[in-house]
Amino acid sequence: MAALKKAIEGYEKLRGEWKAGNLESCGVILQQLKLTLTELTFMPTLASGTPSEQELLVAREVLEVGAQWSVKVGNVASFERYIAQLKTYYFDYAEKLPSSSYMHELLGLGLLCLLSQNRIAEFHTELERLDVEELHSNVYLRHPIALEQYLMEGAYNKVHLAKESVPAESYTFFMDILVDTIRDEIASGLEKSYESLSTTALASLLFMTQQPAEEIAVIAEARGWVLNESGEYTFGSESADNNAVNASEMIKRQLQYARDLEQIV
Repeated sequence: MAALKKAIEGYEKLRGEWKAGNLESCGVILQQLKLTLTELTFMPTLASGTPSEQELLVAREVLEVGAQWSVKVGNVASFERYIAQLKTYYFDYAEKLPSSSYMHELLGLGLLCLLSQNRIAEFHTELERLDVEELHSNVYLRHPIALEQYLMEGAYNKVHLAKESVPAESYTFFMDILVDTIRDEIASGLEKSYESLSTTALASLLFMTQQPAEEIAVIAEARGWVLNESGEYTFGSESADNNAVNASEMIKRQLQYARDLEQIV
């Protein structure tokens, strides 16, 4: 009981700091609570006995704050760890615990996290664990599902527009990552399709509306684009050279394959 009391006191302190927006203090308290929760049945299993409802609730609520804190400070790895632990409470103990008001928001964030990293197979695996009716009715779950459909269709403009209609502020973090991932893919395609493009064209194709010149300059520097005298960014011949090398290599392999077949015959 002493460990449970300590965990409850730690959680109350964490909740106060979280509401006050003291992220640094929250990080320290979360580290302390990790150790405290190990004295309880933190990650319940059949071998660990039957934990009390209060133990489960305290642990679940600490993990939920931890997941939200991870998004707030931009720590993707930490968020994934918290979500992985929370699934035990959301699914394995669904009948024993009262429903959490944060469950669908955090599960939706987990789906969006996978999408932002192009982990599509894992995304569909997670969908199979969720109730079909909730997938279509819950606003937090519908959002990443719609995004995945846009990605499959190649409707990147719809993904960009979806940034303005996120179901919760916390979704903005992973939406920014997803949009950056899409921009990188589009930029790679542009390099193979064009020799050069104007800043205006690039701004339109890469969905940059606020400060396009500055944003494009950052991408250009990272990707080695050069601004020519006519005000267009040139992409260089690296892609063409690579294609030529790949084509040459392919011909060599096909000729070798033909020789091998002749020897077999």
